[in-house]
Amino acid sequence: MRDEAAFVEFAASSRAHLRRTAYLMCGDWERASDFVQEGLIRVYVRWPRLERNGGELAYARKAVVSACLDHARRRSSTERPQEADHTTASGEDVATAVATRQALMSTLADLPPRQRACVVLRYFEDLSVAETAALLGCTEGTVKSQTSRALFSLRSVLSDSPTSEQAEGAVSW
Repeated sequence: MRDEAAFVEFAASSRAHLRRTAYLMCGDWERASDFVQEGLIRVYVRWPRLERNGGELAYARKAVVSACLDHARRRSSTERPQEADHTTASGEDVATAVATRQALMSTLADLPPRQRACVVLRYFEDLSVAETAALLGCTEGTVKSQTSRALFSLRSVLSDSPTSEQAEGAVSW
């Protein structure tokens, strides 16, 4: 029997946490909301079994990460990349912290989906190598190598950025 009230309570309490994870995976709050919605649909389908076994949040996190990775694998023939419009003023603040965060998020977005997932799960979600491997369905060695490659890419790009002097102590992982 499906306990609707328990699911609604779980979804309401975990939505913000799951959305933050999805945002770190995709870099867009609106797409992050879509991924959370898709993940919660997957959780709803399995809710009676999850509730008995107590793995609701872990399954929800995995469903959201899977939704992000599935979306990254899809190719859309309707979307056409365009160059940014440099004639309009940017709404960004020029403060050092904002510039550093933007550089980090941009670099994170440029990582391949699997490497991004490893970095987000290991350093933003604070999961162990074993937990990350279980969540992504790969070996611990794969998580270590993907994380190592991702960190190398992040360090090389951020060390070349104009904000690298300020970023030394600002980006704490």
